[in-house]
Amino acid sequence: MHIPDGFLDPKTWGTLYGASGGMVGYALYKVRKLDEKKIPLLGITAAFIFAAQLLNFPIAGGTSGHFLGALLACVLLGPFEGFLVMVVVLAVQCLVFADGGFAALGANVFNMGIIAGIASYYMMMGMKSVLARRVGEKKALLSSTAVFSWLSVVLAATCCAIELAVSGTIPLTISLPAMVSVYMIIGVGEAVITVVVLAAVLQARPDLVSSYKGTRVTAGAVAEEAA
Repeated sequence: MHIPDGFLDPKTWGTLYGASGGMVGYALYKVRKLDEKKIPLLGITAAFIFAAQLLNFPIAGGTSGHFLGALLACVLLGPFEGFLVMVVVLAVQCLVFADGGFAALGANVFNMGIIAGIASYYMMMGMKSVLARRVGEKKALLSSTAVFSWLSVVLAATCCAIELAVSGTIPLTISLPAMVSVYMIIGVGEAVITVVVLAAVLQARPDLVSSYKGTRVTAGAVAEEAA
């Protein structure tokens, strides 16, 4: 998923740098009035995703996958805050750990930040709004997150395969089935981890979940419970 340098032609990585750069600018504009109390949560989420991505789980054929966390970040923080967290994580991985090429950073941000993050988030919220009328806010959020955390990985892999094909690196007839089949399996792990973490946060501190509109923990409620 982290595309190295040399796999994309200049027109492809240049276009995606422009698209990703534009989204970064827009996201910064959208969060310009960020509540200072939310800043520590951004840092904690970024640290968790970065650490979780270091843990790989085996897939068939000797391959392995790891947690992506883009949708989780958007669900917890909001779509643009979550996207910026992913940009920071991907930039550190690229510049410090050489995980993904510098020329391909725009493509990696596009795939794993815009597609797996922002786009998947809004599709998830659409499904949640429909389900909430039938099963309630909490169950709707968890169910929708499970579906689209899986789909976010598959969509990001699909975009990666298309970019490689457009660049003339690997034919689409080879790259698309190979990547999608593997990431359909990896997506299951993504969905499990995302839902477990989200459920734990909803249980302990639902007020920290930006996408949750149900009953929230307040300072007064905490004080009453402590008393």
